[in-house]
Amino acid sequence: MTFTLAIVGRPNVGKSTLFNRLVGKKLALVHDTPGLTRDWRMADADFRGLKFRVVDTAGLEESFDASIEGRMRKQTERALEKADMAILVVDARTGITPMDKHFAEWLRKQKIKSALIVNKCESRASLDGMYEAYELGLGEPLPISAEHGLGMDDLYDLIVPHLRAAGGMPEPTTEEEDIEAYFQKYHEGDEKGFGDEETPAEDPENPIKVAIVGRPNVGKSTLLNALVGEERSMTGPEAGITRDAVHVDWEFGGRKMRLADTAGLRRKSKVVNTIERMAVDDSLRAIRLAQVVILVIDAELEFEKQDLIIAGHVANEGRALVIAVNKWDKVKDREEKLAELKDQLERHLAQVRDVPIVTVSALRGQRVDKVMEAVLEVYALWNKRVPTGKLNRWLRGMESQNPAPLNQGRQNRLRYITQLKARPPTFALWLSRPDVYPETHERYIINGLRRDFGLPAVPVRLVLKASKNPYVD
Repeated sequence: MTFTLAIVGRPNVGKSTLFNRLVGKKLALVHDTPGLTRDWRMADADFRGLKFRVVDTAGLEESFDASIEGRMRKQTERALEKADMAILVVDARTGITPMDKHFAEWLRKQKIKSALIVNKCESRASLDGMYEAYELGLGEPLPISAEHGLGMDDLYDLIVPHLRAAGGMPEPTTEEEDIEAYFQKYHEGDEKGFGDEETPAEDPENPIKVAIVGRPNVGKSTLLNALVGEERSMTGPEAGITRDAVHVDWEFGGRKMRLADTAGLRRKSKVVNTIERMAVDDSLRAIRLAQVVILVIDAELEFEKQDLIIAGHVANEGRALVIAVNKWDKVKDREEKLAELKDQLERHLAQVRDVPIVTVSALRGQRVDKVMEAVLEVYALWNKRVPTGKLNRWLRGMESQNPAPLNQGRQNRLRYITQLKARPPTFALWLSRPDVYPETHERYIINGLRRDFGLPAVPVRLVLKASKNPYVD
């Protein structure tokens, strides 16, 4: 995409609501609390057929120090550097404030095309705020209601000429050209008969989706910044800085990546306010949409139960797992610490074995490339497939070594096994009586699959199916 639109403005004017409206999904967290968004967030917009990139930014504050507000302002300035156009959003209900005037003047000095949006114009009471917006000197203000979808036709007309000038959309075609293109596509489709389609293979052009998760203040955002080589996500000594999941498109080893930095996941009993609950839900959603998850833990702290809960959740979602032990440069007895971590994982995370553990110092940028090498390795395992013939020869050997327990004196035969799908590796096992098949023997089969076919660090799933009895009638 060649056109990027940035949404800027002071806190709580509806920037994230407008962002979600343009993207067509509820990606950004929305709440009445000012300053909810802290990092800038970019996503692909499909707004009434217009395709471009849209950036949601933190609320602008008159702060130039090292405070959270000052760092939020710097993040917004970085976002503007990547944009082709900026729209300043103001709140019609509260009217034009001195801060709106300050940032309108600041925006006029930037080398970027700009426009003015007056949000929350769903009632007559907002007319005064609409007329006041003329004094900001950013041209004719555009009244909308992002929450209710009002004024979207005018916003479309505002974006189109800028998008076309940037080469982001083709010139309008005539009706005859549209008809000719339709019939050409129609006849091209006829050349391929039904049933010729093949199951699509894993496309290397699609980015690998990687979520960075962990408890608060373990260095998730610092790791993201160290990987991409820029201050993409806000960092600091304060716990819980990240709220929205920050997505970054990046490339490592010639492979496209989409990294997601997430909010810290605390124990459920400690999540008390609405904003943190929303941030946690957003983090869990990032895990659900990821393919590989990097669990970051603090080497200076004990390996807590919460870390194991997060790892267990990743495994239950069927995602590949890599553990990054951050702040390793501060550990004294490293061999003992590493052995302790491996022992705890072995005892408490039975559903995923041999998870790669990578020791890093994100602040110093040490060994962060090793994390991504581990990501590529477990991603390949997550996509692995095993031939059916090889599986069934293996099954005969496993059954001869350790047959399933008898059921009322009858043998519970393991008849057939095949791999249903990858991502994660999922196998189907046909047997005589799946309803009485013991869990211990099921674990024996799963552990054997993981060991003999080289499937560490990824969840292995086994679906039990009943063999058809030819004498049932």
